[in-house]
Amino acid sequence: MNPIHTHSALKLARRLRRLRASENIRAMVRETRLAPEMFMLPLFVCEGQGVRREVPSMPGVCNLSVDEAVKEVEHAKADGVSSVILFGLPDQKDDIGSSAYDPEAPVQSAVRAIKRAVPDVVVATDVCLCEYTDHGHCGIVIDNEISNDPTVEQLVRAAVSHAAAGADIVAPSDMMDGRVGAIRSALDERGFERTAIMAYAAKYCSAFYGPFRDAAASAPAFGDRRSHQMDPANAAEALREVEQDIAEGADIVMVKPAVTYLDVITRVKQTFNYPTAAYHVSGEYAMLKAAARNGWIDERRAMIETLTAIHRAGADIILTYYAREAARALA
Repeated sequence: MNPIHTHSALKLARRLRRLRASENIRAMVRETRLAPEMFMLPLFVCEGQGVRREVPSMPGVCNLSVDEAVKEVEHAKADGVSSVILFGLPDQKDDIGSSAYDPEAPVQSAVRAIKRAVPDVVVATDVCLCEYTDHGHCGIVIDNEISNDPTVEQLVRAAVSHAAAGADIVAPSDMMDGRVGAIRSALDERGFERTAIMAYAAKYCSAFYGPFRDAAASAPAFGDRRSHQMDPANAAEALREVEQDIAEGADIVMVKPAVTYLDVITRVKQTFNYPTAAYHVSGEYAMLKAAARNGWIDERRAMIETLTAIHRAGADIILTYYAREAARALA
C-alpha cells in the first residue's frame, strides 16, 4: 500500500493546523496576550548618590541610589512599563527594623523623587522588615521566634510612612496574620483611604529567593522562615490565606513565586476572580539568565514563554525583573 495515497485519503473535518499556518493567523487566534502595562518592575533602592551596583546573582539588576532609581523608572516608562515596586536597602539596621518607617529612608525618599519626576507611574512599596533587621528575619524576634503582633505594629508604621511619602500601593510581604486589616485601618484613619494594598497573600517558603537575599542582604542570620511563609506542598491553604486577606481589605492579592506555583495562581483566580498578581522571583529570573549565558536556551523566547505561562495561569499583574526587556520585546 502506498503510504502517500493512504495519508491523502484522510477526511478530516477539522484540521487544527490550519490556524497555525502563518504568524498573522497565529496572532489572530492567540488566546493569551502579554502587554507591557501588566509588568511591575522591582527596584532595589540604597543610600548614596550615583550608585548603580549590579547584583552578582542577578545579571542586569542593580542596587540603585535614589537618583539612579528615578532614571531607571524614566527608562522603564519609555519602554512602556508603567509600574514599579520598591525595596529598601538602608545602611543602618537594628533588631526591630526601625529604618523601615524612617521618612528619609531610601524607599520613602525614592517614592517622593519618582512621583516628582514621573507622576503617572504607579509606585508600589514592599512592606516587610527583613531588609531592615540586623538578624534578617521578617519580624520582631522574641525568644528566638517571630512574634506576630509586635511585628504587625512595625509593619503598620512602615506602610503609613510609605503612604505619607506618596506611594500608590503598599504591599505587605511578611505573611504575619492580620497585617492587611491592621494596615487598612491605619491608612484609613490617617486619611490614606486611596492607598491600595497589594497583599502577598500566598507567599511560599521557597528555595527560589536566594538571589533576592543577595541583593537585599536579607538572609536570616539563624533559622528560616517556615514558621510564617507557606509550605510549598499546600494549595488549599493558599485559598484560605487569600480569602482572609480579601476580607481584611486587600485590593490585589499575590502568589509568590510564580512559575513553580502556576496551579495556585489558577485556583486563586478561578475561586475569587479578584485582581491577582504573581511574582516571577529572583531565582526564576537568575535560572533563565544563567542558562542563556551558557547558550542552553534562547533567552528572549524563554522569557516570553515564561511570562505568558504566568499570565495564562491567571495573573493580571506580573512582578518581574524582565519587565523592561519583555516590554521592548513586545514592542
